[in-house]
Amino acid sequence: MAQPEKNPAAGDLLDFINYARRLVEQGGTERTLQGPACDGPLSVRDDAVLEKDLANFSAAVTERQPMEGFLTASSPGVVTVFLQNQYYPDHDAYLEALAEILKGEYEAIVASGAVLQLDCPDLAMGRHIVHRKKSVAEFRKTAARDIEVLNAATADIPPESMRLHLCWGNYSGPHHHDIGLSDILDLVYKARPQAISIEGANPRHAHEWIVFDRHPLPDEKIIIPGVIDSTSNFIEHPELVAQRICTYASKVGARKSNRGSRLRLRNLCRATRR
Repeated sequence: MAQPEKNPAAGDLLDFINYARRLVEQGGTERTLQGPACDGPLSVRDDAVLEKDLANFSAAVTERQPMEGFLTASSPGVVTVFLQNQYYPDHDAYLEALAEILKGEYEAIVASGAVLQLDCPDLAMGRHIVHRKKSVAEFRKTAARDIEVLNAATADIPPESMRLHLCWGNYSGPHHHDIGLSDILDLVYKARPQAISIEGANPRHAHEWIVFDRHPLPDEKIIIPGVIDSTSNFIEHPELVAQRICTYASKVGARKSNRGSRLRLRNLCRATRR
């Protein structure tokens, strides 16, 4: 990897420069996003770090006995958002090289017994960072290609062993340039992971449960809505959290809105309606 390269800052912050300056001063974001850039052929340097992570996670799961454990990994597409290409002939070649490298990590996580969470901000946040000059139609083509490559990298993993996390950026910005869920959800459905995690509590995306009227959740998919806003100092009232859960449960069905918690979710919604 080459020396750090400056990447574009979020487009929404560029519209509010004074606010952006204050946010930078408070440590809420960076003036420009800097990260290493690829300046040579990609390869795995050392598997030991991954093996250590998997061993630590397995030990924690054995000790705590949770209902389910998941480990996160970056999608090929989101790596291209933050690590610029200075070596491969084009973006597509870089994307495919990343997928080939990451495939082994994905399969190792699932082989360890954990659910694989694929972090895919490239499918949402990528629009207002590196692709902000593209139209919605143009960005959809980019997102579709990212999903195609992701599917190839996970072709040997059962869908039920994976979840996809869709994200517009976990920072306290105005987010008025966030692409709408309705503009990308049909594409996200084409990704292989069975479960889809989305933002569902912040002011920019809390209303988007209505999108499932236009794009009904496929029978084979499960939705994991975010019901607590991590960018606010407010501690949500339990009743509000319950209402958010029940809103999604009533829209897509309790069976498809909270994996492994069907009975408790139904009981919660009954209690909330009383």
